Amino acid sequence: MTAAGWSGEESEGPAGAGGRWRGLRFHIGRRLAALAEAEGQRWVLWLPVAFGAGVSLYFGLMREPDRWIGLAACGVCAALLLVLRRRFALFGAVMVLLMMAAGFMVAQGHSARVEAPVLTRMVTGAVVTGRVMAVERRPGATRITVREPTVSRLPPEQTPAMLRIRLPDRHAAPDPGSVVRLRATLLPPQAPAEPGAFDFQRRAWFMGLGGTGFATGAVELVEAPPVTGWQVVAVAFERARGAIAERVAATIGDPVEARVTTALLNGEQFGIPDETLEDFRNSGLAHLLSISGLHVGIAAGILFYVVRALLALVPFIALRWPIKKIAALFGILSALAYTLLVGAPLPTVRSVLMTGMVMGAIMLDRHPLSMRLVAFAGLVTIAMDPEGMLGPSFQMSFAAVVALIAALERGSPRLAEWRNEAGWFLRSLLYVGGILLTSVVATLATLPFSLFHFQQIAFYGVLSNLIAIPITSFWVMPWSLIVYALMPFGLEAPALIAMNWGDRAVIWTAEFFGRLPGASLTMPAMPMEGFAVLVLGGIWLCIWTRRWRWLGLLPILAGLASPALVTRPDVLVSGDGAVMAVRLADGRLSASGKTGGRVVETWRERDGERAAADPWPAAGGWSEGGRSLNCDALGCLYRGGGRTVALPRLPDALDEDCGAADAVVTAAVARRCRAGVVIDRWALRHEGAHALWLTEAGVEVETVRGIRGDRPWTGGR
Repeated sequence: MTAAGWSGEESEGPAGAGGRWRGLRFHIGRRLAALAEAEGQRWVLWLPVAFGAGVSLYFGLMREPDRWIGLAACGVCAALLLVLRRRFALFGAVMVLLMMAAGFMVAQGHSARVEAPVLTRMVTGAVVTGRVMAVERRPGATRITVREPTVSRLPPEQTPAMLRIRLPDRHAAPDPGSVVRLRATLLPPQAPAEPGAFDFQRRAWFMGLGGTGFATGAVELVEAPPVTGWQVVAVAFERARGAIAERVAATIGDPVEARVTTALLNGEQFGIPDETLEDFRNSGLAHLLSISGLHVGIAAGILFYVVRALLALVPFIALRWPIKKIAALFGILSALAYTLLVGAPLPTVRSVLMTGMVMGAIMLDRHPLSMRLVAFAGLVTIAMDPEGMLGPSFQMSFAAVVALIAALERGSPRLAEWRNEAGWFLRSLLYVGGILLTSVVATLATLPFSLFHFQQIAFYGVLSNLIAIPITSFWVMPWSLIVYALMPFGLEAPALIAMNWGDRAVIWTAEFFGRLPGASLTMPAMPMEGFAVLVLGGIWLCIWTRRWRWLGLLPILAGLASPALVTRPDVLVSGDGAVMAVRLADGRLSASGKTGGRVVETWRERDGERAAADPWPAAGGWSEGGRSLNCDALGCLYRGGGRTVALPRLPDALDEDCGAADAVVTAAVARRCRAGVVIDRWALRHEGAHALWLTEAGVEVETVRGIRGDRPWTGGR
């Protein structure tokens, strides 16, 4: 056989196949290397993502790690960087690991720094004495925040640093800064209503809130030294918020409009009726009621342009001083003052930081809107409040900003060409189109987070924002600044009335779009795995600039589809066993009582249901679609999936139920119960709320403790 023949046979043999495979790998590797080199300036944007991943890793642990672990991980990664400083690819990989370790260490350190006593049991008839630092005026009641309290039935080492207590409306609200004494029932911060639900205990831990409660007696004022230090500023702004609320109520007659105006001026939205809040949520305008980056940015921007325009009117100043930088400084100061006036909630603090960076970039002659600036702002804000990264405010605000800047990077060159060549009419259309595009991008960017946290989509959000945001930006917020300026002189009434005209238009917009048929859609809760995949896809899509960024759409679509793959529990039990619910044949939940408070509402929201089903009958029951519920004076029996769950109301029914049911759920103590699954008072106290799935294979159980583990905010260490 000739050499050519041998060559042809080898090309078809295993060696030839291996060569083609090596060639394909080489080709793919070369293309990926070219893409990586083309995106060279964008790689640094992944460092804040890695930092956030380290924070998420800390909060995802089932047990509190040893305090040396985060620091040790950072030390090891830093040493590896020195060793691998000449090998670019490995250096970059270790840098990512270093940022993850740093995020883990910062979250761990922040948790240790805020550690304070937390109530672990109900305390009744306690006499509480402490200084009032915040007053929340709500319909029918007032809620006060008391710092450094003394509690008659608790030793000092077990007394929380801060308590939040609800006062009946018949008692006058105390002034901020005053020291009060009252008798109250105190409760630990509420645990999640079901496995995977919002964890208020964790949020309270990082807020320093060690308990909540309600007053059972009159409030007495106690003589005490005046406030000192930073508390002077906090009390002054708290009193200013109260004065603003009183002035608005005295000027604006309609209570709903007055409450909305108050919310925009001092950040208090507690008194807005539930129906109005629902309209704002269904229309996609709820963000206008929460003081956020939009409001802070508008306030800073207005003062920036006003100061710059006034300084430009004086030739001596305009020709000699850097008026743009001076105006940026005023913008920073106005954002800071506005934040203090609305109570400095964490979302607003983050917005001030972002606004300050934008104004600082102007002062340093840098481009104020860039992805690197946002990345740095995200890094700083996560370091300031690691736990806040897990909340909807942080996620939705940064998602909107990142998506808008990514869209700006893609479209600004072409828009600039159109604007330069356009006349006044086309420029007006471009302006309107810009507002519309901004609303669309921001709505699409925040939609996944709305689904994950609130299980809701507002279909008319783009249209409603297209109307409401310009009204807020160009009418409501400018008048609000005038109100602030006139209020110290008692001349704010005309400005308040003018501001209220804009508020009335925003309320009308919310009512119109929020009450349209199909205004919003509710969906079952998105699983954490689907949410994580979706977020990574969104980050991939926004960070890269080449065509491979479109690969991010695949995990985004997978995450959006993930709720359809989740089976909701057949039986839910609250952490104290006071409320239970079973699933009907139509998929809705039927609760054990007529009212279940916030717990049942949370179950319904995570189910994606708007209306609650009828409660359990006192006697009798129903049977449909392979599911049934039968009740009598002793309790109820629920059947589904070929399994039976006993839900006894009285301990007398336990003996019979334990021998006949696959699972027994009771708020009493069930000793020596023979059922396969037994959930009683001790299990609820130790494990928290329970969720049960009934299948032919058996009864599957998931608990709050099984999801959260033992962490400082759960009572574990």
